[in-house]
Amino acid sequence: MYLQSLIKKNKNIFMKQVKKLFFVALTVFFVNASFAQMDNISEKTVMVGGAAMYPSKNIVENAVNSKDHTTLVAAVKAAGLVETLESKGPFTVFAPTNSAFAMLPAGTVDNLLKPENKASLTTVLTYHVVSGRLGSADLAKLIKAGNGTAELKTVAGGKLWVMMKGKKIILKDEKGGMATVTIKDVNQSNGVIHVIDHVVLPNM
Repeated sequence: MYLQSLIKKNKNIFMKQVKKLFFVALTVFFVNASFAQMDNISEKTVMVGGAAMYPSKNIVENAVNSKDHTTLVAAVKAAGLVETLESKGPFTVFAPTNSAFAMLPAGTVDNLLKPENKASLTTVLTYHVVSGRLGSADLAKLIKAGNGTAELKTVAGGKLWVMMKGKKIILKDEKGGMATVTIKDVNQSNGVIHVIDHVVLPNM
């Protein structure tokens, strides 16, 4: 009887310990899940091309998910700029949509994507990139300081001019072409993207 009582007692103690461990494990799981959910909620995303752009991801990681920027992504890959745009930066990227590329003269994009034209493609793409993180508020300050026009030096070495038209940010390229920022302040871990409706072109 004593042995059975001892076994029963030990069994009860064991079951209590198992229940306690299970409860602790369950609590840890729900706490971690709650924190993960809070992180997702606290991360302010912007929708571009039908996909959420996450500030915790880099320029390339976000751009590949936008259905409106498949031409840009293909061009970046063809120019060998993926590693650069995945680097620490920071960069400000003026990102033309697929429809912006489609407005170029027929055959322009296909021609630029040819291996023999890699240098020209790289120049065009890096003309859309400025070193540093320039949000819309920063651009507005530069425009005000420039009495209505701010001059930006691009990674390609050329110049872009930025101005306001009402509440819209407008770009002017070296050929006199104009582009409008349609989605501003798409923050990235290594910079910021502003979506534009036309491709800007440097003097080449």
